[in-house]
Amino acid sequence: MSHRFEEPAELHFDLSAETVWQAIATGPGLSSWFMGATEVDPREGVVRTTMGNYAQESTIGAYEPVRHFSFTGAESPDGRFFAMEFLIEARAAGSTVLRIVSSGFLPGDDWEDEFEAMLSGGRMYRHTLVEYLTHFAGRPGIAITASAPFGDLDRRWSAMKADLGVTGTESIGDTVTLTPSGLAPISGTVDSATWETLGVRSADALYRFYRGHYAAGVGHHVFAGEVDAPDGTRAWQGWLDAVAP
Repeated sequence: MSHRFEEPAELHFDLSAETVWQAIATGPGLSSWFMGATEVDPREGVVRTTMGNYAQESTIGAYEPVRHFSFTGAESPDGRFFAMEFLIEARAAGSTVLRIVSSGFLPGDDWEDEFEAMLSGGRMYRHTLVEYLTHFAGRPGIAITASAPFGDLDRRWSAMKADLGVTGTESIGDTVTLTPSGLAPISGTVDSATWETLGVRSADALYRFYRGHYAAGVGHHVFAGEVDAPDGTRAWQGWLDAVAP
């Protein structure tokens, strides 16, 4: 049995509507918190997203600056699709309300586990948006995404955490130093900690490690100008290949 879904959320920011718009409706903004490296082209009506070797082109449905933005991914032969809608409302004293609606269609009889994973991922992305606008607003970030092979999720996720030096007792607000083999140590504050995700905010990046529905991987957003996205992606893919083959 398939499943059509719609998941609304509402976020409040003590920031201008223009600042929020830049974060949710421009390529540099979306690349700073959402999935992969993103390009928004309102003239052609498309949003282009790249995550490692995967690329997707979505169609823009609404583009009303500082008010309304939406896009829908291409529909697969089995009817699967995913869409995002953002509605911005400016409030008094320079504050802003952002309403987000994630929607789509999941085919097949085994949609429930994938749907739960999608809800978890959505919560993480929204949280990353809040972290970005709270700590890095106006600083364009680069997206670094890498994935372990599909399957054997528990083993790979455990191997990733072990190599990072994660004990499983970390809580939000803890100061930690992650020690990924072959890469520079990461010192920062835990901003997300669940059984399937770990988020650490450093002085110049939002690091995200996850156990997804199909694969475990990383989805970082780096705000240090000297970091090169392809080099960073290769480095983290190499780390995953070594510790979670």
